[in-house]
Parts: sequence; C-alpha cells; structure tokens
Amino acid sequence: MRILVIEDEAKTGDYLRNGLTEAGYVVDVATDGIDGLHLATETAYDLILLDVMMPAMDGWTVMRKLGERSRTPVLFLSARGTLEDRLKGLDLGADDYLVKPFSFAELLARIRIILRRGQPQAGDDALVVGDLRIDVSRRRVERGGTRITLTPKEFALMRFFAEHQGEVLSRTLIASRVWDMNFDSDTNVVDVAVRRLRQKIDDPFSTRLIHTVHGVGYRCESEA
Repeated sequence: MRILVIEDEAKTGDYLRNGLTEAGYVVDVATDGIDGLHLATETAYDLILLDVMMPAMDGWTVMRKLGERSRTPVLFLSARGTLEDRLKGLDLGADDYLVKPFSFAELLARIRIILRRGQPQAGDDALVVGDLRIDVSRRRVERGGTRITLTPKEFALMRFFAEHQGEVLSRTLIASRVWDMNFDSDTNVVDVAVRRLRQKIDDPFSTRLIHTVHGVGYRCESEA
C-alpha cells in the first residue's frame, strides 16, 4: 500500500514517514500543497494524508482540486478541530478527519478502516437498484448504461443505500456507518452528502431512487 503525506511541518512529516514505513506502508512526503497535488495526480496512491494549514496552497484547495482529478481516499490531519472544520473537510469529499495531536495507534486504525473499504471482498456481487448498477469490486456505478463518477465518500454512501434498499435509514445510522463517526443530531453533513449524491444519481434521470422520509432520514428504492 502506498500513502502520500502532504504536510508542511518537517518534523511531523518525518514522524509520519517513519511510523508508516515501520507499519509496512510505502510513503512519499510532499512539503506543500502544490507539490502534493502534483504527486497525487501523477502517481497512484492508496491513501492521501492531508494537512489543512499550508503555505502556497492550503488543504481545502488541494482537496477541491483532487476531487476533480482523483478518486484516491483522503484523510485530513489538522490542528483545526472545530466541528465546522471537520464537517467542511468531510463535505469536500474527504473520507475522515483526525485532529492533531493524535495517537499514532488511532491514525493506523483510521487508515486500516479506509483502506479496507476500498478492497474487494470475497463473494461481492453487483448491487442493483432499478436501472442503477454498482460493481462493488471495480467501484463502478452506472445508471441506464451511463457511467457515473462518484467520490469515494459518495460511492460508500450509495453502496450503503443499495445494500439497504427499501429500508428507512436514519441520519444517525447513515453517519455512523458511512463515516465511522458519530455526528450531533443538529448537523447537516448527511443531508449535504445526500444532496450531492442526488445531483449525480437522480437529477439527470426521470425517476428518483433516493427518497426523503421527513423527520427520519432517507430510503433508497426504485418506485417505477
């Protein structure tokens, strides 16, 4: 597994490189956002660890540009630990957000969770909802024969909906299963993610697959 660390603090970058290398990963380190973005788009990585506060190009900007060019999972590492910052990172498409300082054991656990999501599991079959087909092992989504490009988080959300089609899923359950985190009930991270997913899955087509269950959450089902 190859990991890219985009971190401007040399001490932190060395710490991550040494620890991850000892854990068995191949690690590249970029010391600013511009170089990091270049490496991320030119080299195949299994995961990117991304700092937020960097000179020349901050992590938010790197994440936005990555979303346009790459589907590599991203884990934010940042001293900015407010709920607003964490939600912003996730809304931009990151798979997770870890606040500095953190324990290296927790970082490794988060990395394993993210990488495990991307690995095809034995016996995985395609998931079908109406005219939408999800090839789990190849991480491909098509609807009506049209290929749909999803971010890693959007893919995880759509897969969760498809695995539980017909069921009413609460926002709390969706957040805990898709993000592996607990969110306060008054945050809208799930609604934002679903809205963006609908723009790709539902809006270009005549029938909806993702339905809002007012006061509860969402249901994925073909009603045609």
